Amino acid sequence: MAEDIPLETQQAQLREVLGTALGLAQEHLEQNGGFLPFGVTLDSEGELRLVMVTPPEAAGDGDYDAEAMMADLLELLRQGRDGCQAVAFASDVHLPEHGSDGIHGAAEHRGGGVMAAVVPYELTAEGYAFGALEADGHEATVF
Repeated sequence: MAEDIPLETQQAQLREVLGTALGLAQEHLEQNGGFLPFGVTLDSEGELRLVMVTPPEAAGDGDYDAEAMMADLLELLRQGRDGCQAVAFASDVHLPEHGSDGIHGAAEHRGGGVMAAVVPYELTAEGYAFGALEADGHEATVF
């Protein structure tokens, strides 16, 4: 039963999906110069899966509506949550307090645990420079 999962196991699974999401986001930034919102699921067999949604039509300026994509992604994760132990999702955000952009990641466990973090980044002449991971607040939206 999901509620019987020990807290230590929940925390380890949250760290696994959140770390995977943040790492993938960093890779996409370095390789492609950006990324669209995506999710990572951990199923009951311990397998990680990448979850993506098709972006809506780009605006006239070529930008995608990341908020609409995140809403679609969260709905998709909610629909598939019965087969998951934990989920995480990542998005590119602006961090006014840092004067930079950042990767926001949040993870949720079916047992009730949540974990979230931001990783500030900036593009330098040498490539992307990532700041230290910082804990962030999050309220469950999938489980």
